[in-house]
Amino acid sequence: MNNEQVTVSAEFWAKTGCEDALRDELVAIVAPTRKEEGCINYDLHEIADKPGRFLFYENWTTRELLDKHLKSEHICQYRKNTASLIEEKKVQIWKIC
Repeated sequence: MNNEQVTVSAEFWAKTGCEDALRDELVAIVAPTRKEEGCINYDLHEIADKPGRFLFYENWTTRELLDKHLKSEHICQYRKNTASLIEEKKVQIWKIC
């Protein structure tokens, strides 16, 4: 396994009443992200009994390609579109030991 690989867990909590709008924005970035260089997987989850609580689970071949993704046009646009929809977020970047 590649020691440069990184895993990201990114949790998002929608503001009350913004659950559907946030879901739509998150779903919209899945397909273009999966096409990016270095993306191993990019999976969006929602807690089954808590609508509006989302988790991205992602794996990237290198930190550099993850950083490139974070500066991509669709991610920059997503950030603008969701600034008023997110109550809380928690992003963690993991490495292989």
